[in-house]
Amino acid sequence: MLALVVSIVLMVIDHRFSQLQQLRSALAFVTYPLHFLADLPVTASLWLQEVTATRSHLLEDNSTLRAENLKLRAELQKFATLQAENVRLRNLLDASYKVGDRVLIAELSAVDLDPYKQQVVINKGKASGVYEGQAVLDADAVMGQVIQVTPLSSTVLLITDPSHSIPVQVLRSGLRTIAVGSGRINELNLPYLPTNSDIQLGDQLVTSGLGGKFPPGYPVAKVTRINRSPDNAFAEIVAEPTAHLDRSREVLLVWSVQPETALEAAADTAADEDQPEQEP
Repeated sequence: MLALVVSIVLMVIDHRFSQLQQLRSALAFVTYPLHFLADLPVTASLWLQEVTATRSHLLEDNSTLRAENLKLRAELQKFATLQAENVRLRNLLDASYKVGDRVLIAELSAVDLDPYKQQVVINKGKASGVYEGQAVLDADAVMGQVIQVTPLSSTVLLITDPSHSIPVQVLRSGLRTIAVGSGRINELNLPYLPTNSDIQLGDQLVTSGLGGKFPPGYPVAKVTRINRSPDNAFAEIVAEPTAHLDRSREVLLVWSVQPETALEAAADTAADEDQPEQEP
């Protein structure tokens, strides 16, 4: 009872006169380590739990970000491929307008690995109307011609194949000759021109239309080397194909309407119109 009365008296004195402020501050300073040690297990447990949760969250976020980064990089590669394909298709579309004939876009599906052949396989065949001898172009120039047709695919002989030859003429002078494949993807030979022929470095070669295989006026190659020797009757002339034979993936198949075909079609149409209608 006495202790209670003393405590009450001390509390009143401290509240009214603040006489025990210094004593209370001294006692708090002395007892702080005891409070710190008493709270240490709880504080340490909370800190460890927070660190563990934060590390686990960071690891999870890191793994998620890595997966998203890998996915985005893969999509970026795909977008780059699609962008390049879009550019190629736009070039082919522009080329089809320039050609003016009926065309069909096809895609390379295989390349002949025989080092002595310059051939490719495309994914269009007889079912699409492809025929043997049909001219094949890329967005820039003549690539070759169809030599074999199956229902769903066709084999194209490139203009650089040693067995291929194409009638051409010099765009500048109109000089006509034959361009023969050299077996190398970037070279054509012009072996039948005399040493005094009117041909120069940089001359553009286009199809002459002779022979009936290729329509006239399509770009073929550009003259890159001329060797005129007085000991030889013919000049040694090399031209570089304008088409990207080693890079083009999409090609154009060209149909050219021959004059006689057009006349026959017009005659057939006129005959059908002249026939009287039969009564039922």
